[in-house]
Amino acid sequence: MLLAFDTATSHVTVALHDGDRVVAEYSASESMRHGEMLAPGIAEVLARAGAISQDVTAVAVGVGPGPFTGLRVGLVTARTFGLALEIPVYGVCTLDVLAAEAVDAGLGDFLVATDARRKEVYWAAYDAAGRRTDGPHVERPQDLAEKLRTLGVHHATGEGAEIYRDVLGLELLDAKHPSQEGLVAAAAAEVLAKARPAALTPLYLRRPDAVEPTGRKRVTRA
Repeated sequence: MLLAFDTATSHVTVALHDGDRVVAEYSASESMRHGEMLAPGIAEVLARAGAISQDVTAVAVGVGPGPFTGLRVGLVTARTFGLALEIPVYGVCTLDVLAAEAVDAGLGDFLVATDARRKEVYWAAYDAAGRRTDGPHVERPQDLAEKLRTLGVHHATGEGAEIYRDVLGLELLDAKHPSQEGLVAAAAAEVLAKARPAALTPLYLRRPDAVEPTGRKRVTRA
């Protein structure tokens, strides 16, 4: 069984796939509570499928781009599963998950954009088959809008595309957050593409808000 989950957006998405279909799924949305929602979500999908953790033969996890805290929750959990069960762990770009679902709409080239906060979006461009042609990047919507002619896209999906729809001026698809079906589709593609999973590398794309001080402030006496 393939256990797949993503914590790179405001949603926590979990799916369990038995090799033929998704047999159990879970989704929750409570910003800044990924650590509280992921473990119960995994336990819930296993229980619904009548499975236990030892039945899982591979793990796929969203590696972003996304906020530092949410990504860390997912990656630590995935690594823990992999080490405890001695099973492979695959990293999946979260934007690819949204793209995998958008392909079913049968459109031409399109854009995936998620909310990066700070009035920015994480984005990537895809062809009609769902292959990534540019990105991922983090950028202000105004700057991205100037590149759209070059990218040649007319449709977009993702929460970032919806928030800044007036700025980007693209026709929107329904999907705003990674779905269980898209997650499994992207995970399956990653598993098939690699005989051995690569090291999990989070796509933060920018430094976290909290950083260690680079040096001590010099104190002068009056």
